[in-house]
Amino acid sequence: MIEFYTWTTPNGRKVSIMLEECGLPYRVHRIDIGTNREQFAPEYLKINPNGKIPSIVDPDGPGGKPIAMMESGAILVYLADKTGKFFPQKDRYQVLQWLMFQMGGVGPMFGQAHHFMRAKKDEIPYGSERYGNEAKRLYGVMDRHLAGREFFAGEYSIADMAIYPWVARHEWHRVDLAAFPEVKRWFEALGRRPAVVKGMSVPA
Repeated sequence: MIEFYTWTTPNGRKVSIMLEECGLPYRVHRIDIGTNREQFAPEYLKINPNGKIPSIVDPDGPGGKPIAMMESGAILVYLADKTGKFFPQKDRYQVLQWLMFQMGGVGPMFGQAHHFMRAKKDEIPYGSERYGNEAKRLYGVMDRHLAGREFFAGEYSIADMAIYPWVARHEWHRVDLAAFPEVKRWFEALGRRPAVVKGMSVPA
């Protein structure tokens, strides 16, 4: 049983999607990042020194020894290696580059757009414009890449799982998916996968 520490964010849900897709048994621990208490509690910092979510503890890690993992992208790679699923060898570096695209671009920039457009009580136009424009640029990159492709890197992979929960919040960064038809097609197709639906509801 994998112990899964998470909250209702895209970074958490990319891991819950992977757990569901792989059919791995897991137990959910809710870490309410809005309080700044649970995530910085000493017992949680032993699992994740950065005090963020998600994290996992796998009692059956490499060599049969327990392992604690932090950072959503690293967790996806770990689970893919553990199960031999969703990280195909023939497309490994394509998958890796689109996973890093999410980790280094989509996640941070969309997250900043969310902050300036939603979290701030008094909106700061400069922040909304800067990160809103960057979000749209990244959508353009994805839209052009997905033209003629079903998934980001060959077959369905951890790259798609990483990007999907961020695109699911397109309204938060004021993006109309109709303006990016290839992303819309991809997004709707993934949204019909039962494991994606279930993973997006974790934690309840």
